[in-house]
Amino acid sequence: MTTTAARELSFGQAINEAIRQEMRRDPKIIVMGEDVAGAAGRAHLGFVDAWGGPLRATRGLITEFGPERILDTPIAEMGFLGAGVGAAMSGLRPIVEIMFVDLIGCCYDQIMNQAAKMHYMMGGQVELPLVIRTAYGTRGGDNRTYGGGAGAQHSQTLYAVLAHIPGLKVVVPSTAYNAKGLTISAIRDNGPVIILEHKFLGLRAKGPVPEESYTLPIGSAQIVRRGRDVTLCGIGRMTHICSEAADSLSAEGIDAEVVDVLTLSPLDEGTILESVSRTRRLVVVDEDTPVCSVARELFGTGA
Repeated sequence: MTTTAARELSFGQAINEAIRQEMRRDPKIIVMGEDVAGAAGRAHLGFVDAWGGPLRATRGLITEFGPERILDTPIAEMGFLGAGVGAAMSGLRPIVEIMFVDLIGCCYDQIMNQAAKMHYMMGGQVELPLVIRTAYGTRGGDNRTYGGGAGAQHSQTLYAVLAHIPGLKVVVPSTAYNAKGLTISAIRDNGPVIILEHKFLGLRAKGPVPEESYTLPIGSAQIVRRGRDVTLCGIGRMTHICSEAADSLSAEGIDAEVVDVLTLSPLDEGTILESVSRTRRLVVVDEDTPVCSVARELFGTGA
């Protein structure tokens, strides 16, 4: 791919650009969710364009695409996720935002029994090009800089629950660059894809992002740092923690390799196994709870 000079974008800005470019390309793409339109959705009351979700990833979209394609919904995840499934079955390509992953409990039936299974229940005659975006994880850090925690119902890491469901693809980007590429790939996929975006990375994680549209393969992990002594395997924000640990280990003469998992389902076991076959040691860094977690799955793969 020939690229123009990359600019620095935040994680949320990269996702915003991915959605905007895809909506310009394909008029069948719509966006649904709570406050996805921001205050501009209430322009008749004198509000200006603002908000756009926890990562500001939908900010400004309604100004360009209008309320017919940027749909603010009630606080009713069961209803609008179900509407997204129906829209996908009817030929649209909806992007549905569940504001925080904790809220999948409100619409789990629509995800597990409708989005994931409808293609198969219809004998493959119906495609379901649905993207579900949601924020996960705790913000961490001190309150002044990062906003601190977000409470028990807004700080969970539930991607293992979603990766467990057959029929879903589950991706967890870690940088502005792969956030844009994976978001575009998810939008173009003809099946349901869930994108989990870490809240800590949303307004930060700035990095070079090409202006033109590009895709990254769903189902491929990436070795972001080569090493020979130990494999550090990270998911989302934890990939940055692994890279920081690799820097510290290097000062002690330990050469660590860092693998960014990127996709939890389908899982790229080959890249992980290849790395561990060389280093002979594996450390998995995950902020989810340990029981039945992705970390345990990765450790079993590497073992």
